[in-house]
Amino acid sequence: MSQFRTIKRVLVANRGEIACRIIRCCKENGLRSIAIYSAEDAESLHVLSADEAMLLPGVGAQAYIDIDHVVSVAINSKADVVVPGYGFLSESPQFAAALEKKGIVFAGPTGKSIDTFGLKHSARSLAESNDVPVVPGSGLITDIAEAQSIANRIGYPVMLKSTAGGGGMGLKVCYREDELSDAFKEVVSRGETLFNNSGAFLEKYVECGRHIEVQVFGNGQGYVRAFGERECSIQRRHQKVIEEAPSPFVENGRTSLRKQLVTCAAHLAASVKYKSAGTVEFLVDDETGSFYFLEMNTRLQVEHGITELVYGVDLVKLMLLQADYEASGEPGMPKSLLEKEGKCEIDSDGVAIPRGHAIECRVYAENPVKNFQPAPGVLHFVEFPDELEKESKLRIDHWISTGK
Repeated sequence: MSQFRTIKRVLVANRGEIACRIIRCCKENGLRSIAIYSAEDAESLHVLSADEAMLLPGVGAQAYIDIDHVVSVAINSKADVVVPGYGFLSESPQFAAALEKKGIVFAGPTGKSIDTFGLKHSARSLAESNDVPVVPGSGLITDIAEAQSIANRIGYPVMLKSTAGGGGMGLKVCYREDELSDAFKEVVSRGETLFNNSGAFLEKYVECGRHIEVQVFGNGQGYVRAFGERECSIQRRHQKVIEEAPSPFVENGRTSLRKQLVTCAAHLAASVKYKSAGTVEFLVDDETGSFYFLEMNTRLQVEHGITELVYGVDLVKLMLLQADYEASGEPGMPKSLLEKEGKCEIDSDGVAIPRGHAIECRVYAENPVKNFQPAPGVLHFVEFPDELEKESKLRIDHWISTGK
């Protein structure tokens, strides 16, 4: 018998690998999946895998971020819930509000949570108010004179950040005061151009730092479960390349750090009665082990799969179960159900115990002759090992096939 009492039809507001991942979860749990696609994606794997597919009126990637069109498709397809995946509209409070207005559940956090954590300076303030360590820095900076004063107080090197930025965009490192003026102008300009938000703030730059993040899931009633940490320090151009769960830095004699990280992450999310999946990211000093709050991603992460493998949890199913309770008029799933579904082992301190290690590698297609610019093209031969073999230790989340 299905665990789902109210939702039956799930619209997947995305494409590619994450859409295929969500569709697979729907099939495993007796839910009907509805894909959306632009004309260019008509033969994509997520379209072919879904029970139904609805054509969007837009062109290319832009079709997937037109809120009015996507909501209209959700209404016409009689979807009970919309799952956003990552990217596109996954962190759009306007999208969440538009669905709610039409009586369709958004499988994600509230628009207020998305707003609060979406701007880095407000997320930083919330972390400070909840005694979560933050890197020495500032609130929003009004001009270069203020930036110089703060930089002199906390000491160089410093980072200027666009408050609405992400993925390294709108970020500049400055080692001297003479670099700060040009950097300030650039960060403000890029913020306005890329994110329609010129706000910028400043932080101390930790040169030897690690990027370690904590997976959390909340039931919207103040209970948040943390599923350990992931190490995401191997990056290029501020983009993650290899992720590992658990963090080898933490595992190597620093398990007390795990307790500190997951406790802070869960406490921060619980302070806003966070619901659904989220990831709290920390900067960890490689020399001292001190850690600082970076940001919270209010969505499912690309690397969620390695957490699922190590902690035996299905985060997409949890998102759908949370949505199911919301669709029935309740604030979210009971604490007991979240504990049951998040069935990993817990130590005496209430911290989830990892079993084994999982490593995710992202494959990039780039052209080295053109400064490693993205170089998509036809895949002439695609073949994967059989994931179902008993001895297989591979999980392959993808959306590709041999091209024509």
